Parts: sequence; C-alpha cells; structure tokens
Amino acid sequence: MRTIKSTPARDGYRMPAEYERHAGCWMLWPERQDTWRAGAKPVQAAFAAVAAAISSGEPVTVGVSAGQFHNARARLPDRVRVVEMSSNDAWVRDCGPTFVVDARGRRRGVDWIFNAWGGLQDGLYFPWDRDDDVARKILEIEGDSRYRAPFVLEGGAVHVDGQGTCLTTEECLLNPNRNPQLTRTDIEELLRRYLGVSTVIWLGKGVHLDETGGHIDELACFTSPGHVALTWTEDRRDPQYEISRDAHERLRRARDARGRRLTVHKIHQPGPMFMTADEAAGIDRHDGSRERSAGDRLPASYVNFYVANKVVVMPLYDKRWDGAAMRALRRLFPTRKVLGVATREVLLGGGNIHCITQQVPRRVAS
Repeated sequence: MRTIKSTPARDGYRMPAEYERHAGCWMLWPERQDTWRAGAKPVQAAFAAVAAAISSGEPVTVGVSAGQFHNARARLPDRVRVVEMSSNDAWVRDCGPTFVVDARGRRRGVDWIFNAWGGLQDGLYFPWDRDDDVARKILEIEGDSRYRAPFVLEGGAVHVDGQGTCLTTEECLLNPNRNPQLTRTDIEELLRRYLGVSTVIWLGKGVHLDETGGHIDELACFTSPGHVALTWTEDRRDPQYEISRDAHERLRRARDARGRRLTVHKIHQPGPMFMTADEAAGIDRHDGSRERSAGDRLPASYVNFYVANKVVVMPLYDKRWDGAAMRALRRLFPTRKVLGVATREVLLGGGNIHCITQQVPRRVAS
C-alpha cells in the first residue's frame, strides 16, 4: 500500500455519494463489554442481521479479532467475508477509511486521525490506537493507496452528494475536542482538499444527546442530488424540535455546489427512547470509558440507514413510527428494496446502521 503525500482534490479525486455504485461494504465485529451489554451477544445478533441484509444487495466484509473469529464466522452468513482484524470497537464508519474516486474510476482512501470522538477531553474510551489503524488495514486489504489526513475527523461527521456538496454540523467539526487549532475556514478548506467538494453546508447541532458530539449521519443525509432526509419531530417540548427546525431553515436557505435549492424530506424520529435499568446493568464498567446508565436518552434516528447497491437497510425501533419511516425511504429510493432490521442493541452502544458500516465504491481501473 502506498501513502500519497498530496491531497485527493489536487489529484482529481472526490468522495462519491453513498447512493453511487459500490464494490462492497465493511463492518467490524462487536465484543467490547463496556459498550455492549450481556457479553455483546445480543448486539452480535443484530450485527449479523445487518450484515445479512446488506449482503443481499452487495458483498460484505467483517473485520474480527482473533478471539472472536470462529464465533463471528459461525454467526454470519457464508456469503459474508470474515477477516482477522484488531480494533478497539466496532464503529467502522468513523475509524475506517473514506474512499475517493477519480473520473477514470480509480480508487484511493482517506485515513483520518481518530481520537474516539473527543480524545482525553471527551472521548468515549481509551485507548483508541487500534481503531486509528483500521483505515490503513482496510486499504491494505482492498489494495488502495492511502492519504493520511492531518486532522481529526470521523466518517459519520460528513455526508456528500457526490457532486461537490458536503453536509456537516458545527457542533461536531467546530468542537475543540477535535481540532482546537483549526478555525471554521481552516476546516472548510481541509474538507475541500480531502473530500473533493467545493461547497460546505453547515447545520447547527446534531441529534439531541448524540454521544459522538453531533454527527451529521444521525441528523440529515443526501438521498439523491438536491434531496436531503432530515430527522424530525412535531413535539415542541422535545429538545430535538428546535434542533431539527434550525436544520430545516438552514437547508431551506442553502444552495448546493451546482446552485440548486434543496428539497427536504422530514422523517419523524422514534421515541424518545431511553436505556432501561436491565440494559444498563448488563454493561461492564471500565476506567476511561463512558458510563452508561438507566434513563439515558438514546440517539434514535431513522436517518442512520445504509444505502447498498440493491437495498437500503434501515433501523427498526418503534412500531409507532417504523412504518412511516419505511414508506418515506421507499419513496426516496424507488429502485432499491428497503429492508428493516431491529437494531435497538446497536443503539444502546451509541449509534446505528450507518455508524457500523463503510461503503467501498466501485473501482473501474487500478
């Protein structure tokens, strides 16, 4: 694997939209017992169900620790590739590479600096050194050259439309626990250089009490050029109401990189949802890790879905709202089958389907 000293934009590369064609998808196998309850067995079942759903629409690879290899291989469908790979946890969206492509169909990967969503100031666990190596390992296996970005970023902090526009939040990228030395202008320039975008649309806060510090992939995402899905609630007493309303106003005023106004599609949130006493009791306590307690509000969002080649895989949480969310996604992705997977167990760890997946765009030439 070659590490390139240039930047993707300088070399003519861009981050494609998630709804462009994929070669496959990566996941990491969960086992960390201060994140996942009951020895991680319930969440392993959920990860296996997500992998099975995605693999009905494109190839899936799961990175697994040596100690969990046989367990994962037995639980995952035969069509899912399993490779031995150490990591600190299972959030491959954030610690894995962001792939970029050029006009000739060549592919490379961006390896961001990872600090567990806040480093020693606010990070969710310590150490995170093996997670910071995951992107490089995946790029080795995929045979793609690597850019090592000079700043902290997680893949869940950005969404792109593939046509020059990036969505992100001020709460996350302007938080001093990521890059205190960088200004807003500095960060915008780095996004242009490493994602190959020309326009950055800033939303304010992310989903209420999202422990990643406001990732965009819980709040909003592009579903096609000029169209954005937005987490919504009609409950004015819910703190999420003002967050989503502010995001809606910013999106309504924004123009994308091609000068288009955006069409915003509201998808009502589930819940609110909270961790139960039984769920909290099943999680190990560990120095240096975030404590999870009964009554904690969970950052549940239907926008945290994954777009594969033939399917869209969405979380199921709440029968009151699951059906409406599925119907909305079917309208937004009419050429793909929308599959729902019960993923409360993933939500208990702080994220959902988009957070535990990373797409690999199709490479036309080497």
